[in-house]
Amino acid sequence: MEIFVLSLMFAFVGYTLKSRAEGRRIALLGLHLGHFQIEKLMETLTEGYARALGENDVARRGSIWQLMNGTEDKLAAQFEQLADSMAKVDAAKTGINLWPWPLSEAAPWAPSACFDLREALKIHAEALARAARQNDAISPPSRAFTLSAELFLMQHTCHWFCKSKTIASARMLVRHKTTYEMVLQSVSPETRRAYNALVGQA
Repeated sequence: MEIFVLSLMFAFVGYTLKSRAEGRRIALLGLHLGHFQIEKLMETLTEGYARALGENDVARRGSIWQLMNGTEDKLAAQFEQLADSMAKVDAAKTGINLWPWPLSEAAPWAPSACFDLREALKIHAEALARAARQNDAISPPSRAFTLSAELFLMQHTCHWFCKSKTIASARMLVRHKTTYEMVLQSVSPETRRAYNALVGQA
């Protein structure tokens, strides 16, 4: 009976700590995201890509792709600003757990259990800028595919930071009908190498 009670107490304490850590992370990221229109721009791009891919008229399809170029540039610029803003945050607040319990406070004695959100955001910022620059290098549909994958991976990182990798992957599957592994295979080779090295999958 005592073991059962102790187990319940440990479970309650663990859940409380986890919930508080998640609340702090959500508030921190939300504070910085609030200065930008990143989510709105992502929605605009997603809808624009769908319209362009479904448009039969060549001239109209070209106009939509042209409009999306400006949105891509704006999104890449804003995300670079977000990465710069988050780079000023204390490292003790930006650890992303590789383990399923709160570890931001434990980072000094378990550094291998975390990777840094600030470094991940730099990778995503570079990836989005690189994808947006490929206006003439690849076809618009190919660029849209790559940039969408880069955006999905970035979104996964943010959800991983706020909650956990498991929840982030589940949200990706529900929202975008794709898996974390498939997205990793769809981003640019440069992004994949840098990201895997950061999270210890190189």
